[in-house]
Amino acid sequence: MMIPFVKMLATVFQSGLLFAAEKGALPPVQLSFGAANSPEQTAVALKIIALLTILGLAPSLLIMLTSFIRIVIVMSFLRQAIGTQVLPPNQLIVALSLFLTVFIMAPVWKGINQDALQPYLKNKITQTEALSFSESYIRKFMFKQTRDKDLGLFVKLAGLQTPEKRAEVPTYILIPAFMISELKTAFYIGFMIYIPFLVLDMVVASILMAMGMMMLPPVVISLPFKLILFVLVDGWQLIVGSLVKSFG
Repeated sequence: MMIPFVKMLATVFQSGLLFAAEKGALPPVQLSFGAANSPEQTAVALKIIALLTILGLAPSLLIMLTSFIRIVIVMSFLRQAIGTQVLPPNQLIVALSLFLTVFIMAPVWKGINQDALQPYLKNKITQTEALSFSESYIRKFMFKQTRDKDLGLFVKLAGLQTPEKRAEVPTYILIPAFMISELKTAFYIGFMIYIPFLVLDMVVASILMAMGMMMLPPVVISLPFKLILFVLVDGWQLIVGSLVKSFG
């Protein structure tokens, strides 16, 4: 049943392309290769290569430079603490983490749009200035979440002198320091989430041992209680609210 349906969709799509081509609705596409005749042409080609490289690294940049690290790790800890092995599924955890990242990073992206992107599109500032303004907003966010101890570690590993101002800290040092700071914060929050569920597991295990039911896995009994406890305290609202507030 699936193969004929796919063939039908392909036929419809092909018919639509042919119809659009006959009506002249498709724009012409020209692709040519050759030597550059001026430095401007070379600069344009290099800009296109740089743009394609940035687009390829966009998922990694989203993970490294935003709040995504902390959120997705805390969500994973929450699932393990409750004891549901595959619920919520990974796709849902990643999707929720992405939307929370968009929500938390909205002020940063709004500032970049107002002070960097829109002036650049209106030819009020140069590309270098736009990149500098964008970097300043992202660095400001990362500095707020990065511990001085982690910054000092990478400054020492890089063999640099201790910077007197944050503006003197290179971005290639700030990024790994920000990431390990986020990892520590996420693991700390995950530990705090584990405590009530661990206590409940211990209580259930003690009761089962006192009743002589040592062959019955405590997880089977404690899982429904952990679920109802999480629902009664409105756990999702507490977790999400605490995560958002943790970014200040």
